[in-house]
Amino acid sequence: MLHALGSHGGEVMRAIDDTGLSFIQVKALMALAGQEEEQRSSVKLLAERLGVSVPSASRAVDDLFKRGLATRAEDPNDRRVRRVSLTAAGRELSDQVMAARVAGLERFVATLSATERRKLDSALEALLKREEIAELHRSHGRRQRR
Repeated sequence: MLHALGSHGGEVMRAIDDTGLSFIQVKALMALAGQEEEQRSSVKLLAERLGVSVPSASRAVDDLFKRGLATRAEDPNDRRVRRVSLTAAGRELSDQVMAARVAGLERFVATLSATERRKLDSALEALLKREEIAELHRSHGRRQRR
């Protein structure tokens, strides 16, 4: 995966670098992009998904908010909880990063033999049976069709 995403001049890394975001901010952006538009994740849940502390996730969200890439709102049931989601600009940026990832993978797949492609196809089918991967795939696919 590292070879596939980093090969061909490193377009994926360049796309990530072009965002001007830190690594944790890009991780937060992509994690928020994986949820439905009407969903709003809590900062605590986002921290758990990213494997970082709540303060780290909160700082990442604060910066995404300041850049106009995320919204944050008080939970109507618990004022201590902040709910976050991406703005249209945040979704557009996450889609650009995802498009660079997909383009890199497409170039990599084009170099595979027919046998290697069949093996990759089988592996991807197995991955898509995992709910968290399937949901990300469905969510990204819905945004691409709009």
